[in-house]
Amino acid sequence: MRHRYLIALATLMIVALTSASSSAQDLPMRTVKIIVAFPAGGPTDFVARLLADKLKPLVGQNVIVENKPGANGAIGADFVAKAEPDGTTLFLTTVGAVAITPNLRTDLPYDSIKDFAPIMRVVRNTTLLVVNPETKITSAKELAALAKEKPGAIPFASTGVGSMPHLALELYQSAAGVKFLHVPYRGAAPALTDLLGGQVRALFADTPVLVGQIAAGKIKVLAAASDIRTEVLPQVPTLAEEGFPDTHAENWYGLLAPANTPPAMIARLNAAVTAALKDPDVHDKLVKSGATPAATTPAEFAALLKAELARWGKVVREKGIKPES
Repeated sequence: MRHRYLIALATLMIVALTSASSSAQDLPMRTVKIIVAFPAGGPTDFVARLLADKLKPLVGQNVIVENKPGANGAIGADFVAKAEPDGTTLFLTTVGAVAITPNLRTDLPYDSIKDFAPIMRVVRNTTLLVVNPETKITSAKELAALAKEKPGAIPFASTGVGSMPHLALELYQSAAGVKFLHVPYRGAAPALTDLLGGQVRALFADTPVLVGQIAAGKIKVLAAASDIRTEVLPQVPTLAEEGFPDTHAENWYGLLAPANTPPAMIARLNAAVTAALKDPDVHDKLVKSGATPAATTPAEFAALLKAELARWGKVVREKGIKPES
């Protein structure tokens, strides 16, 4: 009897050890890399590094950020798409690389749906409509009225052709029934410089890009191109509230893994990042930077990605937007 008991006990111990070993192998004991398709120091990089620091104890492994900028996010996206689907190479992407650029280019080496496994949306970055504080314009309605008086003559900046700020401008023009003089720049910095210098009258840009200038009183915020008011600037009305419907143009950041990453691993990573976003210190730092934590489930993010691909594809086709050469 004692012999049978010892055999049964040994069997249970083997099963327990096997399960523990299998669980430990869910994420290979290697450094986890979060790929950012932009240079170090930018808003996406800031979010990635904030998460990396908080994730280390949550996943029990070293987590680093690796910058692979270029081609509007395509270089970083392609790198992750071709990586081993073992949970150690992740992609923190803006909406551009996975939902806008695929509608502008036919030569991308990756497919946003087939080549990635969605983990979650991480933050929402509201696109804001801002003007130089010296202007007498105080609302999106007044700016639209000015454009009606001078069709095609009011210089309006964006951060580049096909960027989210450009698409926000297209939606605003359609909703208002007006036409501005679109002035695309290569990035937010030169666009913001010319707005402050008076070379352009207005600008759409992401909140993290503008939050410092807003706090310093150097630019005036008219409205938010979002479906709800942003936690960062709750006093700012949405364009829809100002009477311009269908003007939701939000630059979210999402976390993706290579396709075929095991669902259990995706769930584990989702739980870890969700826990990190709930940390009060992380939440406060994100909001202060201009980003709003906005965790989703993998299924919710997958649905969002498909919807955004379809929505921005429609806008690109209807407006005849072509990529810059």
